[in-house]
Amino acid sequence: MGKILKLIIHISSFVIKYYIRTKERVFKRKILKEEKAVMLAKDIGIDLGTANVLIHVRGKGIVLNEPSVVAIDKNIGKVLAVGEEARQMVGRTPSNIIAIRPLKDGVIADFDVTEAMLKYFMDKLNVKGVLSKPRILICCPTDITLVEKKAIREAAEKSGGKKVYLEEEPKVAALGAGMEIFQPSGNMVVDIGGGTTDVAVLSMGDIVTSASIKMAGDKFDQEILNYIKRRYKLLIGERTAEEIKINIGTVFNQYRQEEMDIRGRDMVSGLPRVITIKSEEIEGALRESVSVIVQASKSVLEQTPPELSADIIDRGIILTGGGALLHGMDQLLAEELKVPVFVAENPMDCVAIGTGIMLENMDKLPRRQFS
Repeated sequence: MGKILKLIIHISSFVIKYYIRTKERVFKRKILKEEKAVMLAKDIGIDLGTANVLIHVRGKGIVLNEPSVVAIDKNIGKVLAVGEEARQMVGRTPSNIIAIRPLKDGVIADFDVTEAMLKYFMDKLNVKGVLSKPRILICCPTDITLVEKKAIREAAEKSGGKKVYLEEEPKVAALGAGMEIFQPSGNMVVDIGGGTTDVAVLSMGDIVTSASIKMAGDKFDQEILNYIKRRYKLLIGERTAEEIKINIGTVFNQYRQEEMDIRGRDMVSGLPRVITIKSEEIEGALRESVSVIVQASKSVLEQTPPELSADIIDRGIILTGGGALLHGMDQLLAEELKVPVFVAENPMDCVAIGTGIMLENMDKLPRRQFS
């Protein structure tokens, strides 16, 4: 009996020691993996939008979605706030502080401020490694100049990128929307952002025909602001105009019947005043701007080869970008273009999701895919 007990104790001791050693090895592997991750930089994809910046880190997904706004003390040139914190300051700052949107119409309007904004976001996410810098895939509109492309690349490099790849926005948006653009079939995407609207027909992984126009969400806000000023002699800010667009705005008549109270400054008396506006007023205010997007879409379709046009009729057109969420946009385009139109799932995230897909397959894609 004693021998059996000793044997059981001996076996138990061996099992416990083996278990502890196994756990130690697993823990050491985990530590080494974490140290390696710290030492090596992460690949990142950036949707550098006029309204928002979205950053996708390879293996983690979208980790940042912040407004493209920077607050600066102009007396000393110091950056005070970036992103959502800076957006809260728009129209509400003292004379020495200015809230800047460094991107306009999809391209860099203020290089130094854009560089400071990107550096802030990258430092916040801690994507740089001890031994290396991250590779960056960054998106741009289709019809920008070489000088504008160079400015985007340099801003990304100076903010901490090792190698910077540029890719056209509608192609990446189509990937993020789940479209199979690498097949020999026609796919059409309309990406309505903050500064630009990009329309493109894609096949076999490349753009067949496209158009990029400087008519998008920011212009919609400006049209609403101007309409309120002209019709009611009331001054409102950009944030209020955006809230009107989101809450009661529509571009397809008679499909939304809502009202909203808005506050502003009376241009005659100079005093605060409250008015009530309706959805149909916003539809009228946006009609001319939206017609420009419709016309650009028609122009792209007219230049599309017949076989690809047949595919588009079967597959429909996909809407991406924040402008896709504007009430009635899909119905209006479907009625005007005589083609089915669908809003992508999570349209605001499509470009960032698309950069993630490209980052995962960057080594497999042909070099011609990148500028």
